[in-house]
Amino acid sequence: MRALGRIAYWLAALALLTAILFSLDYTLAQAVLISLIFCPCALALEYLMPKARKPMDKVYLSLAVLVAVIVLILFLHYSIWSRINQFGYQSEKQVAPMLINPAFLGLILTALSIGDFFWAKWLGRRFKAEDRTVTFFSERKSVTLKLSDIAYVESNDTEVRVVTASGESYRNKTGISQWENLLSDGFLRIHRSYLVNTALSTPGPQDTVLVGGKELPVSRKYKDSVKAELASR
Repeated sequence: MRALGRIAYWLAALALLTAILFSLDYTLAQAVLISLIFCPCALALEYLMPKARKPMDKVYLSLAVLVAVIVLILFLHYSIWSRINQFGYQSEKQVAPMLINPAFLGLILTALSIGDFFWAKWLGRRFKAEDRTVTFFSERKSVTLKLSDIAYVESNDTEVRVVTASGESYRNKTGISQWENLLSDGFLRIHRSYLVNTALSTPGPQDTVLVGGKELPVSRKYKDSVKAELASR
C-alpha cells in the first residue's frame, strides 16, 4: 500500500508540473517530457542529500542536480526537438526562461523532494509495519517474522543475526545492506554492523542506541542521521 502511495504522489506531481508547463505554451507531449526530467532528479536529491555529511558536499550535490536538470532541458529543446522539427513532426519551441532559472528549478526540486519525504513519513505512520512480514532462511529452515517483532539486525563478517524483541536470534547469509533495502522504512542503519527497528529504539548514553535492553554503538558516519531520526519520534 505504501508503494502505491509513493507512486500516486509522483503521478500527481507529474500531472501538476505538466499543467504548469502546458500553461507556458508547451504542447502536452513537451510538457510531459520536461516534467519527467524533474522526478528522477528530485529523487536523487532526496536520497543523496542525507548521505552528504559536509556542508560543501550538500552544496556540490545541489549544484550538480541543478546543472543536470538544465542540461537535460536544453538537450530536449536544441537536440531532440530541433531534429524532430526538421522532419515536420513538431513545431519548434524555444526554452522558457523559467526553465533555466536556477532559483525556479531549485524551488521545484526542493518542493518535490520535501513533499515526497513527508508523504513517505505519513504513509509509514498510516500503514504501520505490524502486519508486514519478511521471510528468510536460517539454519536451512524458512522463517517468517513480523517486521514489528524484529529488534535489530547484526552483521558478523560472513553472516548476520536477526534478533527479535523477545530475544530470539536467527542466523542468515544475506548481507546487512540487502537487509536494509528489504526492511526499508521503520529501520535505521546506525553502524556498519547494525540495523535497528526505530519503533523499539531509544537514544542511549554517549554514542549508543538502546534496543530491547541492549546497548548498540552508533558510528560517526551515522551519528547525525540517527540523532535526527530518533529525535523526530
